[in-house]
Amino acid sequence: MAFSLTWLPEVLTKAGLTVKESDGWETRGHGDMGPVAGVLCHHTGTPGKNSGNMPTLNILIKGRSDLAGPLSQLGLGRDGTYYVVAAGRCYHAGEGTWQGITSGNSRFIGIEAENTGGSDDKPWPAVQMDAYHRGVAAILKHIGQGPEFCAGHKEYALPKGRKSDPSFDMDAFRAAVATILGPPASGPRPILKRGLPNDPELVKIMQEKIGANPDGNFGPKTEAAVKAFQAANGLMPDGVVGPKTWELIDAA
Repeated sequence: MAFSLTWLPEVLTKAGLTVKESDGWETRGHGDMGPVAGVLCHHTGTPGKNSGNMPTLNILIKGRSDLAGPLSQLGLGRDGTYYVVAAGRCYHAGEGTWQGITSGNSRFIGIEAENTGGSDDKPWPAVQMDAYHRGVAAILKHIGQGPEFCAGHKEYALPKGRKSDPSFDMDAFRAAVATILGPPASGPRPILKRGLPNDPELVKIMQEKIGANPDGNFGPKTEAAVKAFQAANGLMPDGVVGPKTWELIDAA
């Protein structure tokens, strides 16, 4: 039975990217994914800058002696080609957190881009980086998320410093993705308030911005944090995240 990420090739192809599908990718995975929240960026870290376009593809499919494959949903070759590895859950994230999400293997699509990670492999090929930006933007657009739901493995991984990939600056990477995505859709943000049926993902974004525990639950601790944020910014501390509070949160 095919797993849930069978939309990946079509989404990438529609973004004008070159896509190659590995045999059996539709039914490959360690079970199915949960609701997809974003993308984790990696580099392969394998030696051999001149050993080919995507020499690690077989490892991504079959795994290593210490970790069973598949190891990512996508591989990204040096020429900007996306290799589709799996439509199910992959072992690429490990322990970590980003945007309050700790189940990285189940919630983030992993992209392993071919690069040694060393000084011998800088700068990255322009065609590869362009494809990286456009591929991540296409996936985020498809799942309805902004660039903040793209993270480097080095940002997600715990304990901090456990991972160093990818070797480029993630803030600059997200800025490039944001440019491709364009401005967010117009329209007011929904009001968030304790006791309402709030969107957990939107609550997490708000919590992250105001320094509250990003668990997606608008409980008494989050309400207190909202009141403190409002008071510190000259608003009436009513604990309700309305238009004026959202404006300050988005600017934070």
